[in-house]
Amino acid sequence: MPAEQIGYIDESGDEFAADQEANPMAEMLDQYLSCRNLVHGQIVSGTVVHIRPGAIIVDIGAKCEGIVPESDLEELSQTELDAIHVDDKVLAYVVNPEDDNDNIILSLSRAQIARDWLEAQQLFESQAVIKAPVIDHNKGGVIVQVGKVRGFAPVSQISRQRATNQQFPKQEGDERWWSALVGESLQLKVIEVDRERNRLILSERAAMSKRRKDMLDELTVGEVRQGQVTNLTDFGAFVDIGGIDGLVHVSELSWKRVAHPREVVKAGQEVNVQVMRVDQKRERVALSIKQLQPDPWASIEERYQEGQAVEAIITRLAEWGAFASIVGDEAIEGLIHISELDDSPVVHPREVVQVGQTVTLRVIGVDGSHHRMALSLKQATQGEFMGRDWKAALKAEQPEPEGPLSAALSEAMDSS
Repeated sequence: MPAEQIGYIDESGDEFAADQEANPMAEMLDQYLSCRNLVHGQIVSGTVVHIRPGAIIVDIGAKCEGIVPESDLEELSQTELDAIHVDDKVLAYVVNPEDDNDNIILSLSRAQIARDWLEAQQLFESQAVIKAPVIDHNKGGVIVQVGKVRGFAPVSQISRQRATNQQFPKQEGDERWWSALVGESLQLKVIEVDRERNRLILSERAAMSKRRKDMLDELTVGEVRQGQVTNLTDFGAFVDIGGIDGLVHVSELSWKRVAHPREVVKAGQEVNVQVMRVDQKRERVALSIKQLQPDPWASIEERYQEGQAVEAIITRLAEWGAFASIVGDEAIEGLIHISELDDSPVVHPREVVQVGQTVTLRVIGVDGSHHRMALSLKQATQGEFMGRDWKAALKAEQPEPEGPLSAALSEAMDSS
């Protein structure tokens, strides 16, 4: 056979191949030698060429095809197995480059674990927020599943807001506190990755901090968001709108007067809210539920006219008068000025009426644009009522309080 077809070694010892592509023996030799480069733990790409009971055959471009044995397939879920088809491209972990039977043993499950560690490292570097399910817990925190890798979120990295949530025991040291999280998915950020020590640490607090800043940049006044009630206080309800808790003040829960938020919402309830204010500096968001409901004052002047008699319940007392909500239309709360409680002089409204008392009143003025209604108790049994200058009369008779009382008066008149 001519030297140019089989190659030769010259006097300097260098080997040349004149036409390697035409030599099938050279190709086979290259393929065989390429197998020698495979090492345990290497991740290789390949193509599924055959699926049979108990094994999957993968072409990884070596001297022979690799085998994924039944023991490895048992590590995959049925859903993952059903998703594998002939001609699919897959990543495989080299368990043994050449066993006693000259087979290349591969693992798909270990390749997924290696890939998930790589993704965990990328998440750490990018500081991205992920959602991961809690699968277990111990005294130190909760265990979460990140792909095929188990991560750990310590007690110190779990959101403090959960401590006030009614579904959790009050004492965080109680393991029941952490067991309540099992099955829930948390928003987390990777804060430490150490594959050598099998250590993946995540933080809910860091994720919430990042998400909060992102959300503050995204929110616009007037937009509507869906959220979940996370906590109730005397002054309002906190609603999670996707990574940030906003406050629905008690005055923004309903058009009706609300004594406590529990009258309108409960923890865990899904609600729609409107963004009222966004305070970037203080990282606070004001929300409203009532702004998404029809305004009962919009048609007030069509439903009530001066001189009309109505049944009402006394809701609160102030130095300058008493407030009453209309029976059957409780969102409408009007003011009975102290001068309209009785024909005789009245020092304080409690001398005439009490909170919770049902009385018959007469409408003596309606101002829908300012959400105000003037009522009279002393004229309820009379055929006459105050003229259209009732606003001026009220203003003239009202004292001019200072400080907190002034603010209370302004708020009261605005809501009546």
